[in-house]
Amino acid sequence: MFFIDTVEVPGLGNRSYLAGGADAAVVVDPPRDIDRVLEAAARREVRITHVVETHVHNDYVTGGLELARRTGASYLVPAGARVSYERVPVSDGDLAEIGPGLTLRAVATPGHTPHHTAYVLEDDGRAVGAFTGGSLLIGTVGRPDLVEPRLTESLARAQHGSAHRLADELPDDTAVLPTHGFGSFCASSQNGSATATTIGRERAVNEALVKDADTFVAELLSSLDDIPAYYTHMGPLNARGPLPVDLTPPAVADADEIAERLAEGEWVVDLRSRIAFAEGHVAGSFNFEASGQLATYLAWLIPWGRPVTLLAESAEQLADAQRELVRVGIDRPAAAATGTPRDWVRKGERLRSFPRAAFADLATALGSAPGGSGSTPGNESGSASGIGSAPGNGSAPRNGSASGNVVVLDVRRDSERAGGRISGSVHIPVHRLRSRLHEVPPGTVWVHCAGGMRAAIAASLLDAAGRDVVAVDDGFDAARAAGLPVTEG
Repeated sequence: MFFIDTVEVPGLGNRSYLAGGADAAVVVDPPRDIDRVLEAAARREVRITHVVETHVHNDYVTGGLELARRTGASYLVPAGARVSYERVPVSDGDLAEIGPGLTLRAVATPGHTPHHTAYVLEDDGRAVGAFTGGSLLIGTVGRPDLVEPRLTESLARAQHGSAHRLADELPDDTAVLPTHGFGSFCASSQNGSATATTIGRERAVNEALVKDADTFVAELLSSLDDIPAYYTHMGPLNARGPLPVDLTPPAVADADEIAERLAEGEWVVDLRSRIAFAEGHVAGSFNFEASGQLATYLAWLIPWGRPVTLLAESAEQLADAQRELVRVGIDRPAAAATGTPRDWVRKGERLRSFPRAAFADLATALGSAPGGSGSTPGNESGSASGIGSAPGNGSAPRNGSASGNVVVLDVRRDSERAGGRISGSVHIPVHRLRSRLHEVPPGTVWVHCAGGMRAAIAASLLDAAGRDVVAVDDGFDAARAAGLPVTEG
């Protein structure tokens, strides 16, 4: 008998796995916070004998080296990966015995990286699961452009070949168990909502398996979106060998220290909900919701290595955020505080706030305006006058005026905007906004994304820069329903 347990890492859109038999187990692509894996093994009452990596990861910091050290397990890493620590180099066809009748077989699957390796779990010679890492995902494949631009096309072709190799060699009922593809930016596309799959299903629906190589490569290369900026630090860090994590609470900052850190240009990040942040927050702080994709977007936007102070509602929220951030190499907050915004500002200082709105409110604001135009270099843009605050969703703009230009700012990614955009809107993806604030035309900025989370991040950046802002907290489909001029394609 065998088992396969999934260790979810939802903030990054990844999964790790614990698999084994009666008393021994292997861990595949472990997250950096290995205590969760150790707890899973303890529940199963198994000893971790092997830790394996499908590749040197580009999107998160691995816990593999530390897990192997803590457990005494053999640490298997693809032989082609250049790393600075001792490990067991794995080549195509290598076998690892996990327990009686239970074997792990290495299968070379280059594409996501040149050295990428999948592992097939065999029970008495029968393939029962394929740990496919960043090669064959659910309905799609891993990105081939995270290593070196000059290799992207050749890796895309290798990815097509690797997917076909797995499909040709494995039975239809073999479970496909990828590391990426559940919201991860390591996936080349986000295909549907399926959370489990098999080789048979992928043979019928996966874009790498239903298209010829030339078509697949051309479409894949044309669809690749921006790479999160912090990815450039993950591969080298994993190749050097990450240090153990420290999840002890950070030093407590009072209102004076928070103000001093802001004055020094450090990042002060408010982890509360976007609703709470809009209602009142420390001037100059940024809003990255702890319940959203905190690690991905904070690591993407913050200048690498910049000290960060975390503001949280509770010790539990702070601890969860620390855990998320160590997974992407933000190891120790410079300081932290819990409580409410009133606890975080000096006596006599005022909190900042801004309105939240729906697309229907934006339609009303634009509909009551006499019209106008504005421009942003290289972007479609537009403005109008006659702005009003969104009823019931927050306060009026800080200048207290009911007039002025309306600037509609779309902070979605390029690929999302291609599916429909509000005519005349300015387009600056949220991950580029910090360096392009000067391109946002004068006026009150109504900022939107696809659902509200990224709009809240963008609104906090604009608010900290002194701009009047309205955060559109609504699904983009509502823009059409509100009668806004949406241009398709």
